Amino acid sequence: MFPQLETERLRLVELKDSYIQSYYEIMSNEEVTRYYGMDPLKTLEDAEMMFQTFSDLFKKRGAIRWGLVLKESGNLIGTIGLNALQVSSKKANVGYEIHPYYWRKGLTMEALQEIMRYAFERLGLVRLGAVTFVQNQASNQLLLKAGFQREGILRSYLYQNERNHDAYSFSILEHEWRLERKNDSVHKKSKSRR
Repeated sequence: MFPQLETERLRLVELKDSYIQSYYEIMSNEEVTRYYGMDPLKTLEDAEMMFQTFSDLFKKRGAIRWGLVLKESGNLIGTIGLNALQVSSKKANVGYEIHPYYWRKGLTMEALQEIMRYAFERLGLVRLGAVTFVQNQASNQLLLKAGFQREGILRSYLYQNERNHDAYSFSILEHEWRLERKNDSVHKKSKSRR
């Protein structure tokens, strides 16, 4: 059964056919795919194939991809997922994209924090990784703010626009995540007493 999740402003849902058009509009946008590791989608059929891939990987327990749906409007605004999921080895990588209209509103962080909670508490994972283009400053900053550590550079790791690109490798471990949450909780309590 697909795990439906929720945050303050978002529902994290299974990607059904009714979301294909919205997904296509997001993933055919060159601003979104600039640092994605794949070219923009060209047709609705490309989006359908992506949904089929997400579904197949979920059935094989190799990945989980959630649609990010705004509670307020019911609109799909992006996706987030656990890629290269290996529950037996207790690890996965996170990946996400969001429509440019919703950038810098804290929605990706909100979804990422819920995915981290699910991965560490529900799936019992020990490590979450992420790979980003070196030039993708927004994503790099988001991961650092979420508690990930930059591990190093993967040389010529990502292929896009007919050439290879260097990438940053990030990770956060379960015990680091718990410590981060504990520190956040203490910080919030001390602010509320002022």
